[in-house]
Amino acid sequence: MPPALWSDVQARQYSAGNYLEASIGREVRACRTKLGMTLVELARAAGLSLGMMSKIENGIISASLSTLQALSQALGIPLTSLLRPFEDLQQKALFVRSGMGVHMEHGDIRVGHHHDLLGYIEDGSNDVVMEPYLVTLARATDKVPLLRHAGMEFLYLLDGEMTFRHGSDLYHLVPGDSLSFDAENVHGPDRLTKLPIRFLSIVSCRRNGR
Repeated sequence: MPPALWSDVQARQYSAGNYLEASIGREVRACRTKLGMTLVELARAAGLSLGMMSKIENGIISASLSTLQALSQALGIPLTSLLRPFEDLQQKALFVRSGMGVHMEHGDIRVGHHHDLLGYIEDGSNDVVMEPYLVTLARATDKVPLLRHAGMEFLYLLDGEMTFRHGSDLYHLVPGDSLSFDAENVHGPDRLTKLPIRFLSIVSCRRNGR
């Protein structure tokens, strides 16, 4: 999202050194919402002012340990639960060296078609999964099936030239072109114009497939 479109609160949440506060704020809001509590009700239960409660949820201030303990008791959760999303976030990095992606097979695909999974990362707080693939098409005779699956997909053409289908629409892609689309509609390469073709495909969806 362009910085100009960010709200003041979002900008403060993602300023340098403020990730912990933003993470705690999001977790407090998520727990409160899950319990069906209003901001006023949680502030009252934790013995905090409404202004303080709002600043904590928006990640604007760093809450003291005693304040976090009061919030955890009011929410009926362990204090560590408020910190766990931030700790998990620090571990969410996956480095895959060139050529070390996991080769995937999808149906009746011939040798010239390589489908390599470059990584896998999920956001436990909202069940979002991201899967980046490097797809290589080397032969004009390769059978490339049309697919449909849950989520959204982003495609970026690195090499070659092809026509890509999304539903009834066709898009002619050359290196540097990209396409973002709803993956629940049928999609895939329709015509291979210039080989070899390589493109990056990033799929994002809910863990449960919705």
